[in-house]
Amino acid sequence: MSEQINQLPEDHLAHLLTPASLETPWYKTFLKNVKEAINPPKLPPLVLTSKPLDVPELWAFYQQPKRQFSLIYSVLTHVAILTLILWIGSLKPVQKMMQQAVTTLIAPDLKPYLPAKQAPHGGGGGGARQPIDASKGKLPKIAPRQFTPPRVDPVKDPKLPMTPTIVADAPLPNINAENYGDPLSKLGVPSNGTGWGGGIGSGIGGGVGVGKGPGVGPGSGGGFGGGAYRIGGGVSPPSVLSKVEPEYSEEARKAKWQGTVVLQLVVDEHGLPQQMKVTRSLGLGLDQKAIEAVGKWRFKPGMKDGKPVPVIATIEVNFRLL
Repeated sequence: MSEQINQLPEDHLAHLLTPASLETPWYKTFLKNVKEAINPPKLPPLVLTSKPLDVPELWAFYQQPKRQFSLIYSVLTHVAILTLILWIGSLKPVQKMMQQAVTTLIAPDLKPYLPAKQAPHGGGGGGARQPIDASKGKLPKIAPRQFTPPRVDPVKDPKLPMTPTIVADAPLPNINAENYGDPLSKLGVPSNGTGWGGGIGSGIGGGVGVGKGPGVGPGSGGGFGGGAYRIGGGVSPPSVLSKVEPEYSEEARKAKWQGTVVLQLVVDEHGLPQQMKVTRSLGLGLDQKAIEAVGKWRFKPGMKDGKPVPVIATIEVNFRLL
């Protein structure tokens, strides 16, 4: 320290200048380092200019009586608080309240959110694209899953015989007949019906009757009866009595967007549109505008055997800018 104080100002300024060692070529520095690594230079003996001093021991701070008392007091306080919490938690009223709260949190009542049970909807359908309606006959057995749909003219000598079945969740009408068919039909000429997809009837699927699915009767999905009919096979299409023109959305008007929205819906026996869904979309808010407009339409319902029935229909809603 005394040597640094006794240095001249010129010596301090010399530290700010670039040292001469930086101007030495790199290869000379490299050779010098190699030489010193092989034969390190001998340094003069180290001379100690400082003297060791006595300092307080590190743990002396904690060995003071006051510090020891503070540490013991802190530990006892924490133990007392923890004991109080455990004692309060052991009381029966507290345990009862906690049990009610946990039960409500883990097992809430989900009954209000469960979907209401609906009546079974038939899903007959099927057929072999034959020119006449399905003939009368008995129904096959009920099974939770259909592997083989019924036929009026079964395959002769099948390699892997399986009993024809239908899917239903309600008692089915039963008649004594040798062949399979539609028990509600009046025709006696053997026919699988005008539908397609296997089964017997006028629809799509592998069941018996008018509809779509592996069930029996009109409708969609498995089950027996109760659903909407499809046009054809004695079912007439609904007709429009009054309609409301759709409005243009602001987004579609700005984009000069035109086209046609196709909706599939069920026209019920009262001529009201139900269960509307978009099968061809335009976007830009026009789909919702089409649904809002068709929801105000009124129809003459489709007819079957002289009675109005719910019928599946397709509606095209055109959007054109003038």
